[in-house]
Amino acid sequence: MPESKKNNAAEVISGRGDQPTLKVGNLTAAQKRWLRKGLEQPGGKLPLFDENGREIPARTIRACIDAGWAEPWFSNPIKPDWLVCKLTPAAFDAFAARRIRKKS
Repeated sequence: MPESKKNNAAEVISGRGDQPTLKVGNLTAAQKRWLRKGLEQPGGKLPLFDENGREIPARTIRACIDAGWAEPWFSNPIKPDWLVCKLTPAAFDAFAARRIRKKS
């Protein structure tokens, strides 16, 4: 895949230091729902299953990882195919900035 097409889940623009700034508006509805769950969890842990008990699609998880919204947290030795992830610091910043803009 060409380099210009890799970050199609979110547009990455120059940010502070070595962390990119992410744009929340470029996420799909499914990605936003999944990522928002991490805002409420210790360490930004992202769920493996949705509120109905269905597994979060690997495609959604991989798109968020590729775009810099999520990062693998640890490997699950019992279920190695499960992607246990957490929000990146840049994702926390992007969601926090969006909340501040909505309040003003």
